[in-house]
Amino acid sequence: MQIRVSSVISNSPIIMNVDCDMYSNNCDTIRDALCFFLDEEMGHKIGFVQFPQNYNNLTKNNIYGNSHQVTNQVLMGGMDSVGGPMYVGTGCFHRREILCGRRFTEDYKEDWNGGIKDKTQESIVEIEEKAKSLAASTYEHDTQWGDEIGIKYGYPAEDIVTGLGIHCRGWKSVHSNPPRPAFLGVAPTTLAQTLLQHKRWSEGSFSIFLSKYCPFMFGHGKIKLRHQMGYSIYGLWAPNSIPTLYYVIIPSLALLKGISLFPEVMIQNRKSLSLVSYAFYYN
Repeated sequence: MQIRVSSVISNSPIIMNVDCDMYSNNCDTIRDALCFFLDEEMGHKIGFVQFPQNYNNLTKNNIYGNSHQVTNQVLMGGMDSVGGPMYVGTGCFHRREILCGRRFTEDYKEDWNGGIKDKTQESIVEIEEKAKSLAASTYEHDTQWGDEIGIKYGYPAEDIVTGLGIHCRGWKSVHSNPPRPAFLGVAPTTLAQTLLQHKRWSEGSFSIFLSKYCPFMFGHGKIKLRHQMGYSIYGLWAPNSIPTLYYVIIPSLALLKGISLFPEVMIQNRKSLSLVSYAFYYN
C-alpha cells in the first residue's frame, strides 16, 4: 500500500524502508546509498542497498547474542561478493521500479526527474483522492500485488522472499556497513523475547526453504550457486540447531567421562607418521 500511495505523492525513484522501532543514526546514510545507485559503472545494476541491523540497547556482555555480528560482518559481506546480500526488511534503500516488478536489462537507465515532472500539475485534492483509492483494501484483489509486485505476502519472513525475487530478476544488491551505524533499533532484552524472535525467524526461513521459493529451485539458472547457498544458510537455520546441540553437548559429556574424542593412533603408525613428516620436512 505504501508503495502505491507514495507513487501519487512524490513518486521518488528511491524508497527507504525502516522498521517502526528503528531510527536514523547517521546523516550521511542517504548520500551513501545514492552514491551506489549513481555509480557510473555498476549503479544501473543495483536494485537495493542494504544496511545492517544495529541496536542501541545491547548489554555489555550481550548474553543473548542479539548483536548479529556474524550476520553483519561475515554473512552479509560474503554474499556481497556473489550478487549481493539479501533484503532483511529494514534499513534498506530500494529502487521503486524493482519493487514494481521490473526486470534488469543492460540498457536500463533511471529517470531521476520523472516523478517531479508528473506531479507539478496536480492539486492536493486530486492527489488525496488518488491516494485513497490506492490505499483501499480491495485494490489488490485479482492483481499481482503481493506476488510479482511489491513485498511478497504469505510468509513470516517475507523480506527474504522479496529479496530473492529481486535477485532472480537479474538485479544486484550492495551491503553498506559504515563505521557509524546507519540505523539503530531495539533488540530483545529478555530470554523469552529472544526465543520468540528467533523462533519466528527460524520458522519463517525454514518454511521458505521448503516452499517453491527454495533458493536451489527458485534461483536455479537465475543466480549463482554460491548465492543460492548463501540464502540457504538462513533457510536451514532451524535444522542447523540439531548439529549445533550435538557439538555443544556430546564433546562435553565425553570429556567428563574421560572418553577420547579422537581415535587412538597405534605406536607403529606413529613411527610411520614421524618418518613421513621427517622426510617431508627435509625435502
